[in-house]
Amino acid sequence: MSNQTTLDIQHDPLNPDPWLALALDKSTFFEQSAKDALLRNNGTWSRRILLPIIRPFARVMIALTRFVRLFIPRTLTSSKMLHKLICWGMTNFVSRDANYLILRHFTMGSQVLRFLNDNLADGQLSSRPLKPYKIKDLEDNFFVQHDLNIYNFITELGIYLQDKELRSLSKAISDIDFSAIEDFNDRIEALPNKWHNFLDLQSAIELYTPLFAFFLSREDFERASNSLQLDETVAIYAATLFEKTEILSLVNNKHPMVPLSTIEAGFRLMLHGVDAENLYGFIKYIRDNS
Repeated sequence: MSNQTTLDIQHDPLNPDPWLALALDKSTFFEQSAKDALLRNNGTWSRRILLPIIRPFARVMIALTRFVRLFIPRTLTSSKMLHKLICWGMTNFVSRDANYLILRHFTMGSQVLRFLNDNLADGQLSSRPLKPYKIKDLEDNFFVQHDLNIYNFITELGIYLQDKELRSLSKAISDIDFSAIEDFNDRIEALPNKWHNFLDLQSAIELYTPLFAFFLSREDFERASNSLQLDETVAIYAATLFEKTEILSLVNNKHPMVPLSTIEAGFRLMLHGVDAENLYGFIKYIRDNS
């Protein structure tokens, strides 16, 4: 789908474009700009040609690193170096659409956690919002902090609800505070779009995942990998608040008490991104249609 929008592509009934069909589909809560970026990403030569080569190589590297980490679980770790390498790669090789989706992810996550904090815990939970509007912002430990934010939110919310002995989390729409959910696309600074910014999102994620395994301790990498299964946990809180469960059919990176293999962390990270977009879009949909 090059850099076209969905409206630029003509539908051919004898040769339908699969990405156009999904871009026009209204069964999910994806914001259209993000959906267009993801589906353009899916149609790139990088994803078609490089991803099948990169993915098995990356998974072998994760397996080897995990084996080494059995013996040196915390030696030679550096979150600072990890984030500098990721940002260098994003600036020089990752496509504009992929970088846009990565930057969106952190801001959306911070807004959703603040929204739930405001409405389920009266804003009493600790928070460290992450709102990157340029690639360099991510160097400040954003990838690791993103995972910590999710775990801290779920843990502190559990303690809060237990202390309050709350039985019902649902609220009337008129009592729900949507102030945390703000449009932010126009705040994202211009992203690199040179000839060497060709790498699609999935290929970039598959390449970055072994770096996480190498530069993070065994415990930190396992925690980061397992956090990818917490999407549905967060979505359940939102669904309970609204008393609307349809979002759970779209946000279903399931069963965090049965952790999946870290070998597939790259693929599950893509699912995590899709889940986050749908949950964020769902909250915005309720806000705009209530």
